Amino acid sequence: MKRPNMCSLRSSLVALLAAGMVATHAGAGLAADEKIKNPIAVFSGLDKITGRITTFDVYIDETVQFGALQLTPRVCYTRPDTEAPKTDTFVEVDEITLDRKIRKIFSGWMFADSPGLNAVEHPVYDVWLKTCKQKSDVPAPDNS
Repeated sequence: MKRPNMCSLRSSLVALLAAGMVATHAGAGLAADEKIKNPIAVFSGLDKITGRITTFDVYIDETVQFGALQLTPRVCYTRPDTEAPKTDTFVEVDEITLDRKIRKIFSGWMFADSPGLNAVEHPVYDVWLKTCKQKSDVPAPDNS
């Protein structure tokens, strides 16, 4: 009786395991990349002078003013309920200076689960992402 070559068995086993791992990761990658686009970003802002925190809804591509800051979210993503929560938005923040000029102070991603990571920190105002959502009590902007 001929003995099987252990090296070729081991190589075949490694190849099968690797193929299974690649298929598993490829399938998981598709699910993990699944994002839900939301039309509304929800921010909170702190006025450091008054100590007041305000939560406000902003439609995507709409610019709203919070104190001397103007916020314009460009996208707001969440994940399906079957996945770990992950909410992020790409937002641009401008400051209206005392001489009425507009100066960009932030452009980048904010993450709701890590509000301190990319929150807008200003001498008077802090702004951070709370969540994204599909509907709001705030009327949509008139884009006509």
